[in-house]
Amino acid sequence: MTHGWPGSIAEFIDVVDELADPKDEGAQAFHIVIPSLPGFGYSDKPATTGWGTEKIAAAWVQLMSRLGHGKFLAHGGDWGGVITTILGGRFPEHVLGIHTTTAQAPPGSTTAALTVAERAWTEETHDFWHHRAAYAKQQATRPQTIGYALVDSPVGLLAWILDKFAEWSDTENSPFETISRDRILDDVTLYWLTRTGASAARIYYESHNSLDPDLRVDVSAAITTYPRDIEKYPRPWAQRRFRRIVRWNTPQTGGHFPSLEVPEYFVEDLRAGLTAVLCAHR
Repeated sequence: MTHGWPGSIAEFIDVVDELADPKDEGAQAFHIVIPSLPGFGYSDKPATTGWGTEKIAAAWVQLMSRLGHGKFLAHGGDWGGVITTILGGRFPEHVLGIHTTTAQAPPGSTTAALTVAERAWTEETHDFWHHRAAYAKQQATRPQTIGYALVDSPVGLLAWILDKFAEWSDTENSPFETISRDRILDDVTLYWLTRTGASAARIYYESHNSLDPDLRVDVSAAITTYPRDIEKYPRPWAQRRFRRIVRWNTPQTGGHFPSLEVPEYFVEDLRAGLTAVLCAHR
């Protein structure tokens, strides 16, 4: 399970136990590995450039092999979704299948054959990247500039991150409507205590717009798109990249941080998605 930015391994605190040891004895259980992205939290800060999503995906394959898992399932959202996509596309001999909440479509898709609802998704995604993504441009071009503030001021770090939880969650007035203060503080504190605000921001510099437009994912894929997420791609677009979609789900509630916003639903959906992937693999 791979997190993104401004998330961390803390995103999965409330779901890992149920996935690994479900209360329902008949439910599918999983061995869970939740690595911290390079430059984030407890991972080392990269000393050289080049630690983009392609290199991280290759490192995950090596990590899983060292842990005794030559073949595995992968889940991710945000940058974790991009890395999960690369895992499925580049390493099909190791990846049994994937589940993602960030199913980026290749460029060149048109809206001609889309439904009204699907067109609305594309308009919302376009609006996000053109009017609400200044943070991404900053971190993709001058990560060190904002980085000094992120490791010098806890208030600056909190404001930079809390802004994203506030805008990207499925809430009306406050992210605390669905996410506890403790969980958000867990996430921000992990950045603060490890002094990784700047090194984590660099994933944008290393990876922004770097997903290979020709990459195709032929392993089985389960895709869930939450209604208040920041990127939403219609199925006709997504299936141009993900060639074996075995489960497509569009919940009624939830935003960019579903494991924190709707943890019980997230567990059910992830389990159903990965079960569908395993059935298709067999």
